[in-house]
Amino acid sequence: MDFRTLLIFLALCPAFSAQTIKDTELMIDASVKIAQTDANYICATIDWWPKEKCNYKQCPWGLASITHLDLSHPFLENAIRAFKGLRLRLGGSLQDQVIYGVGNLKSPCHPFTKQKDGLFGFSKGCLHMHRWDELNGLFKKTGALVTFGLNALYGRRRTNRHVWVGNWDSSNALDFIRYTVAKGYQIHSWELGNELSGNGIGASVNAVQYGKDVIHLHNLISQVYKNFHGRPLLLAPGGFYGAEWFSKLLKVSGPGTVNALTHHIYNLGPGSDHKLVDKILNPEYLNKISDTYRSLTQTIERNGPWASAWVGESGGAYNSGGPNVSNAFVDSFWYLDQLGMAAKHHTKVYCRQTLIGGNYGLLDTKTFVPNPDYYSALLWNKLMGKEVLDVSSKGSPHLRSYAHCTKDRAGVTLLLINLSNQIHYGVNIQSSADTSFQVGEKKNQTKKSFVHGLKESVSWVGSRSSDVTLLREEYHLSPEGGSIKSRRMLLNGKLLQLTETGDIPSLSPVLRSLKSPISIAPLSIKFIVFPNFNSPSCR
Repeated sequence: MDFRTLLIFLALCPAFSAQTIKDTELMIDASVKIAQTDANYICATIDWWPKEKCNYKQCPWGLASITHLDLSHPFLENAIRAFKGLRLRLGGSLQDQVIYGVGNLKSPCHPFTKQKDGLFGFSKGCLHMHRWDELNGLFKKTGALVTFGLNALYGRRRTNRHVWVGNWDSSNALDFIRYTVAKGYQIHSWELGNELSGNGIGASVNAVQYGKDVIHLHNLISQVYKNFHGRPLLLAPGGFYGAEWFSKLLKVSGPGTVNALTHHIYNLGPGSDHKLVDKILNPEYLNKISDTYRSLTQTIERNGPWASAWVGESGGAYNSGGPNVSNAFVDSFWYLDQLGMAAKHHTKVYCRQTLIGGNYGLLDTKTFVPNPDYYSALLWNKLMGKEVLDVSSKGSPHLRSYAHCTKDRAGVTLLLINLSNQIHYGVNIQSSADTSFQVGEKKNQTKKSFVHGLKESVSWVGSRSSDVTLLREEYHLSPEGGSIKSRRMLLNGKLLQLTETGDIPSLSPVLRSLKSPISIAPLSIKFIVFPNFNSPSCR
């Protein structure tokens, strides 16, 4: 349906009489990249929370913990493998109470149990090596890239309710790392601690001490991996960003010690908030977190340019997420906007809390069936390359837009997110390019049709361009039944669901003529691939 036909349809159909139609213009600057992500930008977490973890009179974790997850479930294996290199971060609130069942232990290695005076209401817990072997079997089969969060409180003592002091005792972690290396397990990165920065969540360690401990871990990794061609990255601190604390960590640890600063994002507030949907659909609210990204970028530039920025954990709403929001279609507005925003602010990796577990899992905790955000992540992974392009608009803030070079092929991919529940946007896309004129050394910025740029860039073999119809790909995401709280997602009007054999469905586009108008319906999402665009930044 082209845009003119759509106008007639909307005018004649009473069900759509409340919708408003607006034209808007987007400017894509494909001449230079403004940022670059890692090739494996998408990441998901697996947490330690046992089934007894409850919030707001609900206990949504089931058997999704690192120690109890059913690793043999075919849906799980297929879901990870579909990304062809999904990053998995193993960690979470209880990681600083985990004992590794190897070497000479100073305390018994028992499972997590409820404990009133324990950190987060739980006792210390154990990771047995037979379970670690099983986990690594899954990682190898699926091609996952693993980040493991180490216990950073081991050996310290608590001085008051939240503050912990003393040097980190690395003995148990060292035995664990040595075991991992001896077994030939591939770990992409080791991360020290979880949410201990600043005032901490449950516990805190000051930045100077943390910097010294990070240096110690760096030396251990160098020692254990000294005979290896490549060694794992070192990540820290896995906490909420504060400029002063993060700056001090970089200054104390020094050049080349921390490879990536990991920070956590829960900008929607508690999962019990009845206004979660309102926050997600409010562009001004979504924009607030950009200040954190911007400040972190400045902190790294000033104090540690050798390090990169990662979002090490982000679930939108904390305390297990919001039921019927974090696992519903509406959450993809927040999630995809976060992926786009973080990438523009030089984030290399974005880890979603969780792959499975809680209300915010990409997979349903009980059935392992993908939630809508799983397919949103998979589409991003399929279409959005690592080169980030600038997109500008003078239109409504409810139409969010992000552009990247297309992944693994020529072209530019545009992501459109329509937060409006009434406006159907017609989108006119322009591209900007630097054109040299012989007026001294001055360059004039010119504007031209994006489609015109596509036509100019195609190399034709055997026929003239005028004889060939140029096509674009569209991937339109909408909720089943029109309700944004639906747990099921449509791609171009067709339900996304596992095949009869439990395989991930193919994510196929509809093809449109480049000459046909571009539009996006209210409360929906669209990826658009413009093929063969010869951008200098996308080569």
